[in-house]
Amino acid sequence: MARNLYGPRVRMGNWNEDVYLEEELMKDFLEKRDKGQLLIQRSRRLKENLLRQMQLSISQDGYIHFGDKVMLVNPNHPEVEADLFLCGDLSLCMTPDEIKARLSDALEVPCGLSVAPAKNPLGRNTFVILSVDRDADGQVLRFGQNFRLGITGGFEDKMLYLSSDHRTLLKSSKRSWLQEVYLTDEISYLNCWQAAYLDPQLRLEYEGFPVPANAKVLVTHCHTNRSLAAHRHLLLRTYFGKEAEVTAHTHLDSHRVEKARNHWMLVTGNPRKDSSTMLDLPKPPAQDTRALEGAADPGCSNPP
Repeated sequence: MARNLYGPRVRMGNWNEDVYLEEELMKDFLEKRDKGQLLIQRSRRLKENLLRQMQLSISQDGYIHFGDKVMLVNPNHPEVEADLFLCGDLSLCMTPDEIKARLSDALEVPCGLSVAPAKNPLGRNTFVILSVDRDADGQVLRFGQNFRLGITGGFEDKMLYLSSDHRTLLKSSKRSWLQEVYLTDEISYLNCWQAAYLDPQLRLEYEGFPVPANAKVLVTHCHTNRSLAAHRHLLLRTYFGKEAEVTAHTHLDSHRVEKARNHWMLVTGNPRKDSSTMLDLPKPPAQDTRALEGAADPGCSNPP
C-alpha cells in the first residue's frame, strides 16, 4: 500500500543553507532590536517626540516676547463655503510625510504643516518666537516687527523654521493649489513673518505697539505679503489622522477685510495649571443688561 514517506522532519533540498539563513536573519533581527533600529522602534520614537507634552511660556504683562513658547491657534468659526469642515479651535502643527515617518526617527526637511484640533501643547504644535536680531531675547514683540517661528518637534538638537515662498507650477499646496507653507532648517528671509493688527482701519495706528497674547492677530509673510490661512474645509490624511490644510493666502471679503481663515491667536501658558493653555480658562459669564436695569429700577418689568 502506497503511502507518503515524507513528513516535517524529513530534510530536503538545501536544508542546511536554509537553517543557516534563518539563524542569520534571527541574529540580524536581535541586533537591530537591541540597537533600536527596527522600523517600528524608529516610528515609535518619532511619534513620542512629536506627541511629547510641552510647557508654554506664561505672559506676565499680557504681551508676547521673543523667546516665548506659544501655540498658533485659528479660533473656531463656521465655514460657510462648505458643509464638511473641522470644528473648534485648530492649532498649527508640523506634519511629517506618512511614509517617511514610518521609516525614520528623524524629522524630514522640508516638513509639511497642517491644522488640527489639538488644544494641549505638544512637540508638534509648540512654536518659539525667535528674533531676527539674535540679541533681542526677552524683548516685547511689536506689530510690524520681523520675527521667526521655530519648532523643535520634541527634539533637543534640531530647530525648524516656518517658511513660505511664491507659488509655482511645481510647488504649491496639495488641495487648494495656493502658496505653500513648510518647515525648513535654513535661516533666510523666507522664514520672516510679521504680526498685524486685526482691524484694517486701525492697523497703521497700531504699528509699533506690543502684540497682545491670546488675542486675534494676522500673521503675514514678509517676502510675499501673504497671510497665514487655515482651510478647515480642505481635509488631509496625515500620520496623525484627519486634519486640515494651511497655506499662505490672504482671504478678503467684500469690504476688503481679512476673513476668519486668517485670524490667529498666539496662545500662552496657563499660570494656574501645568501643561495647559489660556484657552482652558473659563470665560466670564455674560452680563444681562436687562436684568441689571430691572434690578436698578424695581418698577420696570422685563419683556417676555
